[in-house]
Amino acid sequence: MIRAMIGFLMRLPHNSVNTVSVQPRADDGVYLRLIPGALMTRQLQKPEILNVEAVARSRLFTVEAVDLAFSNGARRVYERMRPSGREAVMIVPIIDNHLILIQEYAVGLESYELGFPKGLIDPGETPFEAANRELKEEAGFGAHQLEQLGKLTMAPSYFSSQMNIVVAEDLYLEKLEGDEPEPLPQVHWPLDNLLALLDEPDFREARNVSALFLVREWLVKQGRLSY
Repeated sequence: MIRAMIGFLMRLPHNSVNTVSVQPRADDGVYLRLIPGALMTRQLQKPEILNVEAVARSRLFTVEAVDLAFSNGARRVYERMRPSGREAVMIVPIIDNHLILIQEYAVGLESYELGFPKGLIDPGETPFEAANRELKEEAGFGAHQLEQLGKLTMAPSYFSSQMNIVVAEDLYLEKLEGDEPEPLPQVHWPLDNLLALLDEPDFREARNVSALFLVREWLVKQGRLSY
């Protein structure tokens, strides 16, 4: 059901103004109703930040309490991770009509997860320079051709970080030493069965799923893939 809903939304014309209504069905399911021409006109006013205070620290993270005053008079204190000012990059490598994915241990889930190479952009690096470096460190390839597909956020109520999604092609073998504690196994996934990745139980991280759909749309626009 989720795959069908996402596929439907991705196929909507990007230059049209539409609202999608998700409504319950009698059988406890849902259906989507497209409302052509509906337009959101409400102008939102950002709340005023009255105070920011560090309330917890670890070796890697600082948690801040942010005191907010909303335009309607409401007051709230929200907590967030202190913004680092650094962005990250996720690389979608393509070689011989296959995606390259890696398997990496995710301590939060205590399991090996399947996804695309990724990492922080170092100070002074461009997203493309970081993409090539991370690709060499995690997958053993460099890329002659890089193209940015967009930026994603993760849990923006708590994190300010942004992930640049970059597709990499015209690959060549080159390995750089990174900070990974162990070698990262690779999975080469055929482009003509791309959406079957959604059925893999270890391919579930939201940014990886989003990157998959971004590269799918990019390939369709190039005429290299069809719906």
